[in-house]
Amino acid sequence: MFKPKHFLVALALIGASAAACTAQELSANLALLAAGRSGDEAAVSRALADGASPNARTRVGETVLLIALKNDRTELARRMILAGTDVNLAAANGVTPLMAAAHAGNVEIARLLLARGADVNVVDRLQKNAMTYAAGQGQTEIVVLLLGAGVNPNATYAHDLTALMWAAGYGRSATVKALLQAGARADLKDDRGKTALDIARDANDEETVKLLEDASRG
Repeated sequence: MFKPKHFLVALALIGASAAACTAQELSANLALLAAGRSGDEAAVSRALADGASPNARTRVGETVLLIALKNDRTELARRMILAGTDVNLAAANGVTPLMAAAHAGNVEIARLLLARGADVNVVDRLQKNAMTYAAGQGQTEIVVLLLGAGVNPNATYAHDLTALMWAAGYGRSATVKALLQAGARADLKDDRGKTALDIARDANDEETVKLLEDASRG
């Protein structure tokens, strides 16, 4: 026989149990984020064991994976990837783990992120992506890795800039050379009508200018 009183008691118990679980998870998430900020890997492991979500985020949308990459903590970054962090989960500013790894030149983590399905094309609020960050920072190994992952060396980004132009503008001669060897065109122009050579001349980087002059003659 159905007894409303017993049913309501059961509902109350279920609700209390759910609330307790939610509170425990919230507490574990806060512990995870605190451990991530301090780089305490043992505390990170404890928080995960206590039920913290590997996708827990700070107020600015950063996961522990992103925090680790920003602070050059490769082991912690690897730990969070293996724990199941969404490799495409971006911060509020649109920066993804792959962008952070590209900027920092962390080849090991970039390779692991790509193996886990990291998106090479997504852009952040500055309309930059992993390739433009890598090229501008002169992270040649990352650039080569991204090319190997299928990124077109002649892809155009915001303001019609190519990876070659980004590298040329910052005098990243080794990256310029790698891009040229991969088939990057030196004759393309940005929305100002400037080629990579023009941009390199503006930056007064003699080595990069010479590389691009040679490419233009060839």
